[in-house]
Amino acid sequence: MTSPVVIVTGGGRGIGRAICDRFAAGGFQVVAASRSEFELRETAGLIETRGQKVRIVPTDLCVPDEIDALFQEAVGAFGRVDTLVNCAGVAPKCAIEELDGSLFRALMSVNVDAVFHACRAAWPIMKKQGGGVILNISSIASQDPFPGFAAYGASKAWVNAWTRGLAEEGRSVGIRVYAVAPGAVETRMLRDPFPDFPPDQTLQPRDVAEQVFALTQPASHFATGQTLFIRR
Repeated sequence: MTSPVVIVTGGGRGIGRAICDRFAAGGFQVVAASRSEFELRETAGLIETRGQKVRIVPTDLCVPDEIDALFQEAVGAFGRVDTLVNCAGVAPKCAIEELDGSLFRALMSVNVDAVFHACRAAWPIMKKQGGGVILNISSIASQDPFPGFAAYGASKAWVNAWTRGLAEEGRSVGIRVYAVAPGAVETRMLRDPFPDFPPDQTLQPRDVAEQVFALTQPASHFATGQTLFIRR
């Protein structure tokens, strides 16, 4: 039997790396994408220590043509895409009076536009093959943003609504769509703005990866469209 194929954006570090590792351990062919080839190679090295492999595709997710090329490479190599995990994201901490248009557009380009373009690229592939799973990484900030994270929280609220809408469209063609919205996770994205955040209140990246992987299983079929909120 052919192994299922997963594309993971933001696969170079943090939650994305943990997701790549979990899917590889679960028998998937992993295609990891991020802007940093160096970080992707570190992800591949981690997975390859177990004798498994990951295909790395350096991709600027702010460029739609590069997203299309990512999917073309995955299909060319493996013939299908069973799961897409939209994990790439940015979370600059910025008060509203300091949030200029260029920073706002940069945030939305990764957190919103890239998710849109990746889902658009995955959809016809999954529809043609009779189904698939899309998992979007959201955040508890979509409901309760910290001060300075109004734009970030709004971008993740869009992800939750997008997830619900896509799930309704996907029901008739076998495509399931979910969002996972963690609280604080022990990553550089957390520590850069919050170096003193209590460690006993953080999730580990592998905790999020386990929840993401679980949603690909048949038992989660009837939860399509839901956003799963997780926290310590």
